[in-house]
Amino acid sequence: MDAFGREWSKMLSGERYDAVHPEFLRRLEVTRDILFRLNSLPPSDKAGADALLRSLLGSCGGQLHVNQPFRCDYGCNIHVGDNFFANFNLTVLDEAEVRFGRNVFVGPNVSIFTACHPLDPDERASGVQWAEAVTVGDDVWIGGGAIILPGVTVGDGAVIGAGSVVTRDVPARTLVAGNPARIIRRIEK
Repeated sequence: MDAFGREWSKMLSGERYDAVHPEFLRRLEVTRDILFRLNSLPPSDKAGADALLRSLLGSCGGQLHVNQPFRCDYGCNIHVGDNFFANFNLTVLDEAEVRFGRNVFVGPNVSIFTACHPLDPDERASGVQWAEAVTVGDDVWIGGGAIILPGVTVGDGAVIGAGSVVTRDVPARTLVAGNPARIIRRIEK
């Protein structure tokens, strides 16, 4: 494995890695070029948008719909299940894997982060960082303006209230809201 391959592997496994390696920067640029094309398509070109998304994402099921604009870092670390809908301005920083289950609905202006940076300013300036995966289960609704932080798992059937900042795992079939998000109530059948 070459030097970049080792850094990429460290990134995906949650270890500290050299985020300013030139190959990371090149891959970010390639992704941004694809996103520029995607976000510049006429909204009526659903086939073109679907093809670009499927070429960008690591994997995706059927019935994929992402309203423009969409932003991500690499794309290849994002995996979505069947019947995925994301409204305008979804941002996913996918240094680690981000996995969405089936029947996930994402409101507008949602941000999902996996990238983590050192608190020490000298270490942060060196370009060292790490990433923590985010997992969103089946049948989840993420309200508009929500932010999901690194390392969070959202359980099946959960609802994240609009504007929430999710800092820790969300149990299945619960409504969470606030900053930081806290359980409001269980969602009964």
